[in-house]
Amino acid sequence: MAMAEDSDLEKSEEPTSRRIEQAREQGQVPHSRELGTFLVLIVAGAAFWSMGGWFVGRSMAFVQKGFTIEPQVMREPAMMLPRLAEISSDALFAFSPFFGMLLLAAILPPFFLNAWVFSSKAMVPDLNRLNPLTGFGRMFSWNSLMELGKAILKAGLLGSVAVLLIWKERDEIFGLLGEPLDAGLAHAGNLVSFSFLILASTLVLVVAADVPFQLWQYFDKLKMTKEEVKQEMKEMMGDPHVKGRIRSLQMQAARKRMMSAVPQANVVVTNPTHYAVALAYQTGMAAPRVVAKGAGAIALKIREIAGEHSVPILEAPPLARALYKHAELDAEIPSALYNAVAEVLAYIYQLANWRQAGGVYPIPPRDLPVPPELVPEAA
Repeated sequence: MAMAEDSDLEKSEEPTSRRIEQAREQGQVPHSRELGTFLVLIVAGAAFWSMGGWFVGRSMAFVQKGFTIEPQVMREPAMMLPRLAEISSDALFAFSPFFGMLLLAAILPPFFLNAWVFSSKAMVPDLNRLNPLTGFGRMFSWNSLMELGKAILKAGLLGSVAVLLIWKERDEIFGLLGEPLDAGLAHAGNLVSFSFLILASTLVLVVAADVPFQLWQYFDKLKMTKEEVKQEMKEMMGDPHVKGRIRSLQMQAARKRMMSAVPQANVVVTNPTHYAVALAYQTGMAAPRVVAKGAGAIALKIREIAGEHSVPILEAPPLARALYKHAELDAEIPSALYNAVAEVLAYIYQLANWRQAGGVYPIPPRDLPVPPELVPEAA
């Protein structure tokens, strides 16, 4: 018995969609700092690599413009602030594409993790975070140890790649000393941008390990006990009285739709009073369809509506019982009843011709070919 209770309290069940949605409402979503760092660094490196020359040219223009003092500005100190504002706006405009790309890279990680959510509850102050005992416990938690391990591995990986890059490019680095200033600066900028890109690209190994771990850790924290799953199912099922009321309203709506289809029927087959099944057939249909059926009071209502709209009513007890038992509403009749229903429809067409042209009154069909195994006991 104790083992069964322990099993119910153990969080061994995968989180339900409702549990995940509730966690998102609380602002609890998977998060990978390594992914965000990687995207920002790789975008920054790519921007400098592709637009570095333009950035350097614009920066030199700003510096030159800033150190160029016009006589008019010297005579009127009040013009210095507008001059500074002009240079600052030019710099901001020149570097705005770079800042825009960094901003985009910073907000992209949640989209990759399906974690983009806005929750006002996450912004509510949590005093437990200020508890020194809780903070001390987090310092020596499993998560902190994992973060320490990642930091050591990341430092070792980046340090190793940096050493390899410096060793590989050592000739070019020392060669910078003998190059002219302009060419040396351009060459140095290319070396720095290339090295930065390589180092940032190395972080993809860290991201490849961190993202699956963060997703696993997130869903592991949301795991539920069997008792929690049962309780959630009860809450989702709702009050039995409410469910009964909903079912009752659904049945009323379905019955109303069914009754509205009776006037479009070709014939109503009855038992004569216990069952009533309305059939409709039009050119192009594969087989006749059941548009309404019922027993007892519903059958009487179907007969009443059929009489009000001059829909023919045919008493054929075996066929009526077979259709009521084996034919689904708004579905084609069973193939075993094709011949019997065909005779009924032929009689209905003869009856329509008689009403228009007169002549000999058609004889209603008798002994319809209804398979005995499809006919339930008479009611």
